[in-house]
Amino acid sequence: MGMDVSTLRTLISRYCVGEENWVDSRTIYIGHKEPPPGAEAFIQQRFPDNRIVSSKYTFWNFIPKNMFEQFRRVANFYFLIIFLVQLIIDTPTSPVTSGLPLFFVITVTAIKQGYEDWLRHKADNAVNKCPVHVVQHGKVIRKQSRKLRVGDVVFVKEDESFPCDLVLLATSRDDGTCYVTTASLDGESSHKTYYAVQDTKAYNTEKEVDLIHATIECEQPQPDLYKFVGRINVYMDNEPVARPLGSENLLLRGATLKNTQYIYAVAIYTGMETKMALNYQCKSQKRSAVEKSMNSYLVVYLCILISKAIVNTVLKYAWQADPSRDEPWYNDRTESERQRHIVIRAFTDFLAFMVLFNYIIPVSMYVTVEMQKFLGSYFMMWDDEMFDEELGERAVVNTSDLNEELGQVEYVFTDKTGTLTENNMEFIECCVDGHIYVAQAICNGQVMPGSASMDMIDTSPGPGAREHEELFFRALCLCHTVQVKEEETVDSIKQGIHQGKSTSFYISSSPDEVALVEGMKRLGFTYLRLKDSHMEILNREDEIERFELLQVLTFDSNRRRMSVIVRASTGELYLFCKGADSSIFPRVISGKVDQVRARVEHNAVEGLRTLCVAYRPLSLVQYQEVCLLLNGAKLALQDRDKRLAEAYDLIEKDLILLGATAVEDRLQEKAADTIESLHKAGMKVWVLTGDKMETAAATCYASKLFHRNTQILELTTKRTEEQSLHDVLFDLSRTVLRHHGGWGRDISGLSGDYTDYGLIIDGATLSAVMKPGQEDSNSGNYKEIFLEICRNCSAVLCCRMAPLQKAQIVKLIKTSKEHPITLAVGDGANDVSMILEAHVGVGIMGKEGRQAVRNSDYAVPKFKHLKKMLLVHGHYYYIRISELVQYFFYKNVCFIFPQFLYQFFCGFSQQPLYDTAYLTLYNISFTSLPILLYSLVEQHINMDILKKDPALYRDIAKNSLLRWPSFIYWTVLGVYDAIVMFFGAYFLFDNTTFTSNGQLMTTNTQMMFGNWTFGTLVFTVLVFTVTFKLALDTHYWTWINHFVIWGSLIFFVVFSLLWGGIIWPFLNYQRMYYVFMQMLSSGPAWLSIVLLISAGLLPDVLKKVIWRAMWPTTTERIQMFAGLGYVPALLDNADKLYKGQLSEFTPLDRRRSSSTNRSRPNPTRSEPFNKKVMLTRWQRPPDYRTFTPLLGFTDVKRSSKQGAGPETCV
Repeated sequence: MGMDVSTLRTLISRYCVGEENWVDSRTIYIGHKEPPPGAEAFIQQRFPDNRIVSSKYTFWNFIPKNMFEQFRRVANFYFLIIFLVQLIIDTPTSPVTSGLPLFFVITVTAIKQGYEDWLRHKADNAVNKCPVHVVQHGKVIRKQSRKLRVGDVVFVKEDESFPCDLVLLATSRDDGTCYVTTASLDGESSHKTYYAVQDTKAYNTEKEVDLIHATIECEQPQPDLYKFVGRINVYMDNEPVARPLGSENLLLRGATLKNTQYIYAVAIYTGMETKMALNYQCKSQKRSAVEKSMNSYLVVYLCILISKAIVNTVLKYAWQADPSRDEPWYNDRTESERQRHIVIRAFTDFLAFMVLFNYIIPVSMYVTVEMQKFLGSYFMMWDDEMFDEELGERAVVNTSDLNEELGQVEYVFTDKTGTLTENNMEFIECCVDGHIYVAQAICNGQVMPGSASMDMIDTSPGPGAREHEELFFRALCLCHTVQVKEEETVDSIKQGIHQGKSTSFYISSSPDEVALVEGMKRLGFTYLRLKDSHMEILNREDEIERFELLQVLTFDSNRRRMSVIVRASTGELYLFCKGADSSIFPRVISGKVDQVRARVEHNAVEGLRTLCVAYRPLSLVQYQEVCLLLNGAKLALQDRDKRLAEAYDLIEKDLILLGATAVEDRLQEKAADTIESLHKAGMKVWVLTGDKMETAAATCYASKLFHRNTQILELTTKRTEEQSLHDVLFDLSRTVLRHHGGWGRDISGLSGDYTDYGLIIDGATLSAVMKPGQEDSNSGNYKEIFLEICRNCSAVLCCRMAPLQKAQIVKLIKTSKEHPITLAVGDGANDVSMILEAHVGVGIMGKEGRQAVRNSDYAVPKFKHLKKMLLVHGHYYYIRISELVQYFFYKNVCFIFPQFLYQFFCGFSQQPLYDTAYLTLYNISFTSLPILLYSLVEQHINMDILKKDPALYRDIAKNSLLRWPSFIYWTVLGVYDAIVMFFGAYFLFDNTTFTSNGQLMTTNTQMMFGNWTFGTLVFTVLVFTVTFKLALDTHYWTWINHFVIWGSLIFFVVFSLLWGGIIWPFLNYQRMYYVFMQMLSSGPAWLSIVLLISAGLLPDVLKKVIWRAMWPTTTERIQMFAGLGYVPALLDNADKLYKGQLSEFTPLDRRRSSSTNRSRPNPTRSEPFNKKVMLTRWQRPPDYRTFTPLLGFTDVKRSSKQGAGPETCV
């Protein structure tokens, strides 16, 4: 067992460090049968069972493990220390005051995490106990999935999922193939073909399969879904026959069998060693900017706390230096305590003061923030405007911890295919030796009559050209991995070959291939089926042609091409190859290259996806050499991929060019409007795609990423071949800096005239830029120059990008000196790396499955939903949580600073100002619900206005509401309110006199004077002041706001009446008895409460009025207009803003004057928005962004009857 654990540890360590070239193997005995005598040594290895474990805790380790994780948080650990100090030493407050809030926070968090883990346990049990069918002794038996072992032969039926990683032995189809969907693994929802082992595919029954005698040697488990290296030794008459095994033979756990009745396969990786389990990667913990600000503020307040404790400790001993001011007798200090060393006494007093002031650190803030994020995420998921009827999907929140980060995005990185476009391919045209064939109606530029159902073929070319034409069509009918489904419906896959005829449907892992095969059908060549290793084609004479499929050289992203080798019925051998123009043209030795290249470039500029097609006739000798080369590479256990790549490179050469195809991938609905809105909001949008430059650039123009007046800067391989990379970078740098004058600029279009730049860079050039060190000593740092160019471009297009390069680009921007907030959006498995790298990852629920969605923080059905997610939900989330964080620190300063001042009046005796119940319930009950509700429903600006005017997003950019000036303002305001509360109450008790029964009474209020009366009065003013402060900050009022805000105040009053009106038998003191009622019985006390609350709120009100009058933000102007009843006009004018007719917000009664300004041309991108005029009755119209709100006060009386609706403004 020790060896197994160490082996597993070694495996895990190797995967963690990414040791890709490490190779080791395992031997699997099919059906647990020993090899024949003398064949090889029988060494039965031990493998894990098939149990999947995704849960975090067990019944036994939940409490200790969860407690450990929770107390790793600084705030929780701090309060635990304070609680222990209260237990150990004599402190002025009860341990309950710290222990109860801490217990509440820990318990709520533990229940939440325990429930989530219980759901994981439940899901694990459902998977582990599901039945599977296993072949044993010639019979199929059922057993639980968790009891499956490596070497078991598994029987799987159609539409069932594979219980572990399997090597395919036999299928119900004669050719030994089966069809599988792997959407749950890699996001590809289309069908893929897998192949049975050549020597076992004929075994079609349980008894026959049980007779298989073979062993499998393969690599140890590793997480790459697309890589598998192994070989099978099948014993025929005790002699082993070796066959290669690759990823085309491996069925992965979680994939589903389709269009095949049943299969037999052997288990090779089980349980946590399956590729699906190895891809359960723990995402790196993403922390929002708000959370970082919270931690910074926490450190500041911790320093303030320690300073307070030190100051009080020093002053206490300075006060007690006079013998007449020693501690009074009623403090019950024993002689032993008096005789302690002064250092020990001072340290004890320091801890006691720390305990007394510890409430300045708001422990309940963390649980409130968690609840706000968790509950707030449902508003996005419930948003009907983000529901897509076509897909039947809503927005999904996978990580609510980053809600507020949606309001801080500065860079958006987006994929093109399937994200900006629909990933719904349509065949447009093909070019054969310069002759153009356009879908349905046009051939060689001429409209063809009677071509409604089928594209017409131009018969004018000569015999040679006609032969090339037919060879081109046959090549596209043969060079693919398309399958044919002979049914009406196919799992939501693209269907329909004949118009009005539902005969058969094409299925493929690539939508491009389906579009090409369907296009060939419309041109007269129909691919029928693959049967017995023969591909059948129906030509335009309705004759069936059969080609034997000999080899498939599969597509990969490095080669960017695929090939097939076929034998015609005449015996001729052909290699057909199709791929990207950049990978085909260099391998072509003949053909009309110039004509085809010109057409490819023309189609790319039009935004079409292009492929080139070529062929090579093979002699029998050449084919035998090809087979020898491929078999040698396929049987290799080490460096198989490298050897296959070398073999493919040798085979795919000396090609003859046939032609090219063009397929259209249309832009998604409102994609252009979304990108334009993101630009106006101040975000830079980058498109990262694997497509060729011309195609991607055309899409960028269509989506308004680039505009007609955008000056395009190219940083591509073509240009770096003409000049050195160093020279190109410095030329581009000089170009952009000459116009924008130095580091950085505002690309929003709101500041001055400028030339709009767009940058295009390809993957090869990016690799050179990202190279850690350049040989040229004069080159400097290429990354910094590249970043400087990018900063001065309004948009960037990165084409020919590998998935890893996408992540590198995101990381480069993310770690630059400005540390901007990045968002990556994509729809496929190739986008996962950049989604995980960005601060916020968004998955699109496209046609490439759910891999991106599962790895993202948020998922939306379409790209257009990104607009509302950022401009509305992100805006609201940030505003709400910013107020929550600042308000929590503010109300705790108000709460604890009077306690600090009180020590100057009680001889620094650590006497609490407030009762224990008030200390405990202040943050838990009296002030927690109003701010929680505010942080869930506050809408400081109408939702429609936020969508209409994206520029409002700028008001909250760069964490503007949580910067240090704002933090200092809230802290100073809290200190001011605390001083007003304390000294206001203090002066009420200034003149006191004894009553006849010996009680102390104030002469000015006729109220009995005492420590708890004084503290209760301060606490009452405190609760009402901080609650009214939140009410003043609330713009969006609903009945829930009213209920919670006024209800919390009523609850405080009722609690205080009950707490002081009843003698509670479980308390060992009754110091609060009748205190609250007696305080309320005094009329002057009521007046003083009102005056102190007003005095506390007055500076904040004055600051807001003066600030909005003198230096208002755009948001505050809109709030003012909304308060005057101009919401319909705001919406109407914001809509016209997009058409360039009006400035953002023209008052309703000013719109008539617009006719006098019709001669003014519409603004363009070179004309910044701040130059738009506000159309008013004045002769010289002022800019609304510099329009002083005080001038609008003349309309207040006239507009007062309209009411403020649901919003209130200060």
